[in-house]
Amino acid sequence: MLVSTTSLKPILQNAACEVKFPRRRPALGRGPTRRMLCTNSNAILNSIDGRITLNYRPSTKAPKFDPNAKNLVIAWDIFMQDYRCINCDSCELIATIPAGEAFWTYFKNNIMKLSQQQKITFMDS
Repeated sequence: MLVSTTSLKPILQNAACEVKFPRRRPALGRGPTRRMLCTNSNAILNSIDGRITLNYRPSTKAPKFDPNAKNLVIAWDIFMQDYRCINCDSCELIATIPAGEAFWTYFKNNIMKLSQQQKITFMDS
């Protein structure tokens, strides 16, 4: 399902999302799209597991540009363990995982088992 910035932002506040979107800057040897598992949920990120397992750290300053003017949403990338911009020009919402115990069960059963190469393959598919 295609989503806009205005519809994606509130979803990210209450869940983790798997999204797929076009790369703004093409990467040599990589496909034209980027896939990401991300969230902005305080219940996930500010939990003890979020701070330790996801290496979450709150941002200390605002971006030097207006993400809305570029149709971007900034979210915590769970695999890269950093903030990333989501290009919402053609953003596909693939899945949502509710915050709380549902997310941590999903994370432990699916994400923790992935190798580094499997994570890279996920992000490039």
